[in-house]
Amino acid sequence: MTASKAGMGAGGTKAGQTAYDREAMADCIEAVAARQDKAAFAVLFDYFAPRLKGYLMKLGSSDAQAEEVAQEVMITVWRKAGQFDRRQSSVSTWLYTIARNRRIDVLRREKFPDYDPDDPLLLPSEAEQPDEAVAASEREARVRDALTTLPEEQAELIRLAFFKGWSHSEIAENLDLPLGTVKSRLRLAFRKLKGGLDGAV
Repeated sequence: MTASKAGMGAGGTKAGQTAYDREAMADCIEAVAARQDKAAFAVLFDYFAPRLKGYLMKLGSSDAQAEEVAQEVMITVWRKAGQFDRRQSSVSTWLYTIARNRRIDVLRREKFPDYDPDDPLLLPSEAEQPDEAVAASEREARVRDALTTLPEEQAELIRLAFFKGWSHSEIAENLDLPLGTVKSRLRLAFRKLKGGLDGAV
């Protein structure tokens, strides 16, 4: 993708406009990874920076904290765009996950008043027993194989719910989807997967 093409946002709109195109955004990430394409990065920054800030404020961050974390996320995009894999998730899913994790890091580091040391999200996972780890690995492999049979819009929701452990509300908020749409897509997806995943989820 050329710099001039990267300077256009999703759906052919100029940077800063609100249209979103999953593939166009993925193209921008890959342009940043391949050649540090500044025009492509500008498209990503203009679209996602304000949305990430709004998302973080909904999670309880102050205006200043949300601004800082959103900027850190975009710096991560510039430095680590090569880690993005469009086959595994959308750009929005990748960035919102980074933002959520970065906010947790901030809470740990700066110990804001809303920091709860007993919050399950902030506690390290308990060590798995060897047999549990093997079973989990086999289960995940079965789910990943089965995901290839689903439409991408359903597969992405399964990845978020199953592999990342996100609630329906978190998925709806991160993907800008109505909660009812998330629930109905997940129901459809699990019905399609039921035969191949009996007992796996």
